[in-house]
Amino acid sequence: MSKSFNDLLEKVSSFSKKKVSVAVAQDNEVLLAVKAAKERGIADAILVGDADEIAKIAADIDMNLDDYEVIDEKDVTQAALRAVKLVHDGEADMYMKGLIDTKGFLKSVLDKEVGLRSGRPLSHVCVFELEEEERLLFLSDVAFIPYPTLEDKVNIINNTVEICHACGVDNPKVAPLATVEVVNPKMPCTVEAAELTKMNEEGKITGCIVDGPLSFDLATVPEAAEHKGATDRKIVGDADVLIFPDIHAGNILYKALVHYAKVKNGNLITGTKAPVILTSRSDSFEVKVNSLALGALVANAISK
Repeated sequence: MSKSFNDLLEKVSSFSKKKVSVAVAQDNEVLLAVKAAKERGIADAILVGDADEIAKIAADIDMNLDDYEVIDEKDVTQAALRAVKLVHDGEADMYMKGLIDTKGFLKSVLDKEVGLRSGRPLSHVCVFELEEEERLLFLSDVAFIPYPTLEDKVNIINNTVEICHACGVDNPKVAPLATVEVVNPKMPCTVEAAELTKMNEEGKITGCIVDGPLSFDLATVPEAAEHKGATDRKIVGDADVLIFPDIHAGNILYKALVHYAKVKNGNLITGTKAPVILTSRSDSFEVKVNSLALGALVANAISK
């Protein structure tokens, strides 16, 4: 069972190196991450974008472009379509955002001709390594679906469980969160959490253990479960996956962890035919590298 990003990197090193296609690759931080990913044995890359600008940045960061395939396409929209088509056609294993706005990038992901539609709704998964914790923590959805319905939450769980399995967490404990741990008809998220638990018990959601509704402390702090007399729950402070009632709750916790805790993290868009790496310009270099490692793990799982 993987407990850290070092564990994940060891798993990546155990299989053949994957290849990432980068849309509009003329971005300093993205190229630094791509270079590090190659040096660490995570992934090779195909760089699609303005070849002149890519060359200038590569010279500044001591990146030898002889080691990469560069496809010159100065039009941003066309660069994204050409980059995603490489993944669609099986010439690359995962797709990464470069110097293109998120809307344009996602439009290429969803393109009917060359995109990565799978027929499932897309969602966003964050993986955190927290200091002094003996497990990875998976958060979803914090960036994509504003107000998930019950059906959305089923898809979010299924998407996240796939990431867990790829990371070596074989039977993750999934906690649909609320402010309380009992069902209250006036709080729809508690009703839906109980329904998700029932669906898991009936075999409609598989590959994991679902227990909800749970408050954040009961889901993540064993002492809280003891203090509240809730040690009979399937999850007693040892959740692997946190499912949020809406994007606001998820995004607030995500940013609190990033800015106030000692963490390592990486992010993926899921529900696609291949891993999609959508990082923010504000994300650190290490977040981008970690996200590439996650993408490689998921790509390897898909290939099997």
